[in-house]
Amino acid sequence: MFKIIKGKKKGLKQESIDPPPGPNVSSDVTVNHASRSAVVGDQQASVIRSQAVNVSSCLPQLEPSVLEVLPMLKDVPVANRHALFLKKLQICSYVFDFSNSLKNVKVKDIKRQSLMELVDLVQSGSSKMNEIMQGEMIKMISLNIFRCLPPQSHENSGTENLDPEEDDMYLDPAWPHLQLVYELLLKYVISSDTDTKVAKKYINHSFVLNLLDLFDTEDPREREYLKTILHRVYGKFMVHRPFIRKAINNIFYRFIFETERHPGISELLEILGSIINGFAIPMKEEHKLFLSRALIPLHKPKSINLYHQQLSYCITQFVEKDYKLADIVIKGLLKYWPVTNCGKEILFLGELEEVLDATQPAECQRCMVPLFRRIGCCISSTHFQVAERALFLWNNERVVSLIALNRPVILPIIFESLERNIQGHWNQTINELTANVRRMFMEMDPELFEDCQTRYMDKEAMVNEKSKQRELTWKKLESIASQPA
Repeated sequence: MFKIIKGKKKGLKQESIDPPPGPNVSSDVTVNHASRSAVVGDQQASVIRSQAVNVSSCLPQLEPSVLEVLPMLKDVPVANRHALFLKKLQICSYVFDFSNSLKNVKVKDIKRQSLMELVDLVQSGSSKMNEIMQGEMIKMISLNIFRCLPPQSHENSGTENLDPEEDDMYLDPAWPHLQLVYELLLKYVISSDTDTKVAKKYINHSFVLNLLDLFDTEDPREREYLKTILHRVYGKFMVHRPFIRKAINNIFYRFIFETERHPGISELLEILGSIINGFAIPMKEEHKLFLSRALIPLHKPKSINLYHQQLSYCITQFVEKDYKLADIVIKGLLKYWPVTNCGKEILFLGELEEVLDATQPAECQRCMVPLFRRIGCCISSTHFQVAERALFLWNNERVVSLIALNRPVILPIIFESLERNIQGHWNQTINELTANVRRMFMEMDPELFEDCQTRYMDKEAMVNEKSKQRELTWKKLESIASQPA
């Protein structure tokens, strides 16, 4: 670490670590990553990966026995700091085996101390790294974090458990070093001293793809760092923004239509929630296609409970920015509406309320018939939580106003469900909620309510009459069948 020169803030001067005389070291870097799943959807990404070179070609690998304690950067003359910095990067480039915590304890601590010094160096901003040093540092980071991920829990056990609270959380034993490496990368990306034009040579498309591959890790600590870093990269490197969105799309497509397994979907959606919030209006056609082709189909997988909160936020952001998209969203929800999964049905009803809360009356009219047919089915559901969540829609003033505007169409659709609940639902709470909704319609439009009640009674009388006729017919058949031949 270098000492910060005391004085006025504007007068803060950065020391520069200059390279020793001699030929420059090449600073180009692309990364080979042997992850479990390579999510590359387009031809351009394939070309990038096929042209990748090994990141370890420029930094020689050291054996643990030759790692030694080096002096602090601040304790050596400025002329020697460049060589010392590269030696520290060599130490940090060695990847240890953490399966045995008692092995190489001393040299592991040397690496940890070196990583901590590099983090402090970048965070302090008191020294400015030249282009060669930045390139070598990114190579060191790549060697540490871009690795083969261990098999996921379902691959070992063969079980299908969609409840994260019941799973044994996987924690990477190498995290004491990985955390420092991620912290170093984060500080480098967010540093005001990092020149975007220089940094994008190393944090390129291949680097971004490998970061996205790492979201497949089961360690939540690593996914949290990846989420923060990728979000910062998206904000700082404008040239990468379309590529990042497209790469995330490809991850979603593979998850929806192939694997239905990915631990990092919630973190990726959290990043997208912030990105969608910054979309300009009117919205580009590319973003609308992303909504209809990627976000809405994410309602299909069984594991939606693991990421539904983030998905619902993204969907609502689209509707709030462009209310005309409400029709597409509601029809998409109805398309993927669960039939036998009551837990998913409750999630869908909650999301539907948020969407309706941002929907304009004209958009509601375009889809209200299929929508309230589905709500009517939920109201009369034998699962009391589903029926309760559907009846809670009438606690939302915005939803009630939309229903009031379209009551001539809506009330006839759901009236039968309300009457069935009043007559025979097994849960007392549902009976009380149904009575409240029924009373609300009665006060809203007494004539319409009475007309619906008359139609319902006529329909019930007709059904009863048909039932009696059917019984008489069966009795006649039984009588004929009982007579001797």
